[in-house]
Amino acid sequence: MTGAETTHTTQDRAALRPQLRQRRRDIPAAQRIAAAEKLAERLLTLPFAPESGYVAGYWAMDGEIALHVWQLRLPAGVVYCLPVLHEQRLRFAPWRSGDPLVSNRYGIPEPDLAPDSLLEAEAMSLVVTPLVGFDDYGQRLGMGAGWYDRSFAFRRERAAPPWLVGAAFAAQRIDRLPAEPWDVPLDAVCTETETLIPQKTPA
Repeated sequence: MTGAETTHTTQDRAALRPQLRQRRRDIPAAQRIAAAEKLAERLLTLPFAPESGYVAGYWAMDGEIALHVWQLRLPAGVVYCLPVLHEQRLRFAPWRSGDPLVSNRYGIPEPDLAPDSLLEAEAMSLVVTPLVGFDDYGQRLGMGAGWYDRSFAFRRERAAPPWLVGAAFAAQRIDRLPAEPWDVPLDAVCTETETLIPQKTPA
C-alpha cells in the first residue's frame, strides 16, 4: 500500500457495506461462473488446505462469490459443512447437495438438523467465510452482525486450526480497515485473481 492509502473508520464501515454489496451484485453472470472456478483452484491449493476432516463454507447470497465448485472438488476425506445459527454463535452441519435445508432468521438456507447434531466451531479444520470487503492485512468487512467474530473469538488466543479464509471477488478489495478489538483476522483471502496471505498490520 502507498502513503496515500485510506483508513476507513468504524463509521465508514456502515457506509461501505451497501456500496460494496452493490459492486459484487453488478458482476455479470458469466464472470461469476468463471470466478467460482478460479476461486476453487485457489482454495484447493492453499498451503494449509486439509486432506481430511471438516471444512465449512457458506450458502452464497446477495451476490457473494459461490463455493459450489470448491465443494465438489474437495478431497474424499474432507466433509463439507454449512453454518447454522445457534443462540449467539455459529455451529456447523455436514451438508451435501440434496440434503434438507431450512431458512434461518436472515432468509439464508441452512441444514435442517437438531442442535445436538451440530458441530462446534473448534471442530473445523478450515472455514471459508463470506466477505463484503477486505484489505491487505486480513481485516474482514462482514455484514455487521458479528457471527464469525463471536464464533471464532478463540482464534485470537491460539494458533490455527481452524484456518479462516475469506472468499471474495477482487472488486471487493478496499483500502485499509481499522482493527476493532473483537475482530478475528483472516489467515488468507482468496479471490478469482489472487491468494492473499495478509501482511502484518503496521503499528
